[in-house]
Amino acid sequence: MVTSPKDNGLSPMPVLDHLKVRLARSEDSATIASFSAAMALETEGRRLDLDRLYDGTIALLESLDRGFFMVAELEQADDRQLLGQLMITYEWSDWRNGAFWWIQSVYVDPAWRRRSVFRRMHETVMATAKTSPNVCGVRLYVEESNSTAQAVYRKVGLTPSSDVVFAADFVLGRPKGLEDCPTEA
Repeated sequence: MVTSPKDNGLSPMPVLDHLKVRLARSEDSATIASFSAAMALETEGRRLDLDRLYDGTIALLESLDRGFFMVAELEQADDRQLLGQLMITYEWSDWRNGAFWWIQSVYVDPAWRRRSVFRRMHETVMATAKTSPNVCGVRLYVEESNSTAQAVYRKVGLTPSSDVVFAADFVLGRPKGLEDCPTEA
């Protein structure tokens, strides 16, 4: 099993010639859930309920009406390894009479970061979205303090929006460190 670019003795770029970005399947669910748990811990310091996370992963995989996962898979000989994931959900825009695809739950295995894995996933999303007549655009949100991810998103051509996201999370609550401004009301 290839676990990192160094393990196989090849340079990373020829290895990535074997990288395939595809729709996730049910057999990917355990890896997707583990990637999502790692992402939540890394980016927000959250330890997610793994049973809830797994059930939520399965729920999305079983219903394209909710969205879908895309995965980056490296295939060499008889070995297949998932290197990264992202999730797409939908937001209807009455102004545009179309749906925005929201990129969420982006994760690339740390051993494979800075090797164009996310870029390949993003290119696939953009190409697919542009040829889908009901898609009017692509959006992505990122933790405000995650400057590393923001730099990556800028490199692939995404630009910050003028929108600010407000939320009321009934399951996880407010992340630590976020302060409301009650004097503004």
